[in-house]
Amino acid sequence: MTVPRLAPGVRLSFDGRRDRWMVQAPERVVILDAIGAAVLAMVDGVADVTDIITSLAAEYDAPEAEIEADILALLEDLTNRGIVINA
Repeated sequence: MTVPRLAPGVRLSFDGRRDRWMVQAPERVVILDAIGAAVLAMVDGVADVTDIITSLAAEYDAPEAEIEADILALLEDLTNRGIVINA
């Protein structure tokens, strides 16, 4: 399975003044909801996509099959934007 990581120059951060998670990338910012932030917090170049799905399913007490499509869609979107790459 694919092992995603943040692209060079990209970082996940929390804006305490606005109480929101965001991805800061060269020349752009992407605002995340709590689930998006939870997914990207696990995108470390070590955990593969299956590990991320399994971990978040346990954390949120949700069936893996139910959240898999959402996680894959988020990672695909962020990969297409150049924010996430495969390690």
